[in-house]
Amino acid sequence: MKLHFTLEIDGGSRPLEADIRQLVIAGWAGRDRAAIEHHIEELAEIGVPRPSSVPLYYRVAANQVTQDATIQVVGGDSSGEVEAFVFKVDGELYLSIASDHTDRKLEAHSVALSKQICVKPVATTAWRLADVAGHWDELQVRSRIIENGAEVLYQDGTLASLRTAEDLIAGYTGGKGLEEGTGMTCGTVAVIGGIRPAATFEMELHDPRSGRSIRHRYTATVLPEVA
Repeated sequence: MKLHFTLEIDGGSRPLEADIRQLVIAGWAGRDRAAIEHHIEELAEIGVPRPSSVPLYYRVAANQVTQDATIQVVGGDSSGEVEAFVFKVDGELYLSIASDHTDRKLEAHSVALSKQICVKPVATTAWRLADVAGHWDELQVRSRIIENGAEVLYQDGTLASLRTAEDLIAGYTGGKGLEEGTGMTCGTVAVIGGIRPAATFEMELHDPRSGRSIRHRYTATVLPEVA
């Protein structure tokens, strides 16, 4: 799947194209076991079974990544999650953000299937991972939803609560490094007020050192769920 980014680098920007041939969703990626347990319990409230191990790596079809501003979902039970998104092009790792948009009703039956059924929106801006890896813990992720006509803060936290991209990559590959053309999401932070669907989802990755942000906003159109 071809993704097109504006790569922001010191002093300017340039186009960057990534051919994503493998997509990996790193789940249960927190560093703090108590925080992981909180997220497990959060999902258990909507019927999602406990994971078999942590972190857990879900494979999703690469054609499920999109940079469109509108997506389509079946039924009204899906929702987004902001996650750091790492990928490799020409031997170098890059960073953007993605939404692990997931069908919450199906998630109670199978987490893997619930992730596969929804497309994964990805932003159109990227940074070199090497430019921010040294202060990874300071990077902030946020998401907002439109609820009852108002913009509401849905997620807000730093990446300090999550394993680093390098750690997650090593866990998935056995220390061999991310393969060319592989994209990986890197876990999420807690939801404010409980997991719930929303038609509009806006996500952000902010670097307080540089003042830069990566943002992406998308709207989900609900298709009828028929039997």
